[in-house]
Amino acid sequence: MPALTTAEVLGLSPKQVVSPIGLIEQIEGGLPFATLDRITGFLAPGDTQFKYRFVPRATWSRRKAAHKLSLDEGTKLARVAKVYTAAVDAWGSKDEARNFLFRAHPMINDKLPIDVVMKSELGADLVMDILGRLKYGTAA
Repeated sequence: MPALTTAEVLGLSPKQVVSPIGLIEQIEGGLPFATLDRITGFLAPGDTQFKYRFVPRATWSRRKAAHKLSLDEGTKLARVAKVYTAAVDAWGSKDEARNFLFRAHPMINDKLPIDVVMKSELGADLVMDILGRLKYGTAA
């Protein structure tokens, strides 16, 4: 399986994102609303409520009408996409990556990795560290 990129997971074309700075610019300009459906489809395909963890229910209709996400929403989506791509890389499968993200892990006090990632950048770093250990064969 070829390695996924964060931009691919977000549904952005190579023309839209030609560098890491290009990704930042896309997020700052407002990721397309469709990115939300794309990410939730990868992570929680059967959970119709998962999208509200990125965009509150009260805000969802406004974002959909505007066709763009806020900077904070886009940043969270990109953070989750980055960790998801690392999980796919470490596990070699989208299903296994999803299982990892939604299963309690002892190295983060039996919390779900997806919850830790969504909470903060530091949480994402912890989960990325676990994924690196898994990929390269050190204790995880």
